[in-house]
Amino acid sequence: MNDEQNRLRKEITWLQGTAMTIGAVIGAGILVLPALAAEAAGPASLVSWVLMGLFALPMLAAIAQMSSRFPNSGGIAAYAQQAFGPGVGRLAGFLIFTAVPIGVPPVALIGANYFNSLFGWGPDAAYITAAVMALLAAALNYRGVELSGRTQLFVVGVIVAILAFVVCSSLGEVRAENFTPFAPHGFSAAAHAMSLLFFAFLGWEMIGHLAEEFKEPRRDIPRSLGAAFAAVNAVYIALAFVVVGSGVYKYGANTAMISLIRLRWGDAAAAVVALLGAVICYCPLHTYTAGFSRLLYAQAREGFFPQWFGALHPVYKTPHHAFIFFASLNLALLFLSWALSWDLKPLMGIPSATFLLVYAIGMFAAFRVLPTRGGRACGLLSGALSLCVFACSGRYMLVPLAVALYFVLKYRREFVRVR
Repeated sequence: MNDEQNRLRKEITWLQGTAMTIGAVIGAGILVLPALAAEAAGPASLVSWVLMGLFALPMLAAIAQMSSRFPNSGGIAAYAQQAFGPGVGRLAGFLIFTAVPIGVPPVALIGANYFNSLFGWGPDAAYITAAVMALLAAALNYRGVELSGRTQLFVVGVIVAILAFVVCSSLGEVRAENFTPFAPHGFSAAAHAMSLLFFAFLGWEMIGHLAEEFKEPRRDIPRSLGAAFAAVNAVYIALAFVVVGSGVYKYGANTAMISLIRLRWGDAAAAVVALLGAVICYCPLHTYTAGFSRLLYAQAREGFFPQWFGALHPVYKTPHHAFIFFASLNLALLFLSWALSWDLKPLMGIPSATFLLVYAIGMFAAFRVLPTRGGRACGLLSGALSLCVFACSGRYMLVPLAVALYFVLKYRREFVRVR
């Protein structure tokens, strides 16, 4: 697996890396989270957005240092193995392996429902549209990271352009009286709103799975993360500002984005929201498909998964078997959901809790192996924050804890062989 024929191509630029990162972080929650936070805390929710952005900085710094210093397509699983040995590395990889396939079908279905609302298609058609979205993401990533990166750059550009237009066209509806009282429910409500917003700042870790394919990882990965951080926070704060300043959240969080766009687009607001929602949902689907395939490839290279997943396409140099497996898994889950009338939306809590545990492992790994004092401090702080939020995940935390217990018992010898 070490010869030149079985290496991933180094084709990702910092601009493509920025687009892939933005696509992993921004999700459909942006359509409702600004209004939900405003309902909970009033204008003080703007402080919540700013503080959550600042709290994400230590995690971002730790991920940037780890992925640029130790580029490995295994991402957090590789860092955990480097810090704590093969047992924890295998555990982190399998936690991600269980989380992503569960979380992708609901995201695809949400995007499909947005898209189908443009044409008035029924709920059964949403499963077909979701399957097409999953296959499209797999096909574009199958053809190589350069095409995948260009696609994501275009899609993210469309999202940012639409949101920028929405914000600019809504500024005329912002009124000073909508900012008073600033904290109608007290600043404790703003603190509670931060727990709602935490999940709007997840996804940065996916760049680690693409680290081996950056042309200049030491230079371009920090640049990509920094640019993505600036863009994501600018979009979040600007959108939250016009939602609060226009007062549209007072008429219902679920319809706030439609109300906001209606200020400029009139009756076409629903169509614009539907298109925006579909594109926003496709973004993380595209990025997580790329990241998941690299995880399987890296874990197979380490001997944790069958070597079949470690084979690269002879022309495109992508882990094509991983894409075939992932697409098949998504299609199977979508079919079962349709045939058995599953409601997949509640299952989004399981991947969220699982990734919080993965973040904690990865950040404590950064604390252990990074050579700089600042990097270790960022890892320790982010690991502690991830554990705190994980403890608030309720019953959803039982799934990752059960997986962790199984691995500790089954591979207990690997857990004591710490490097």
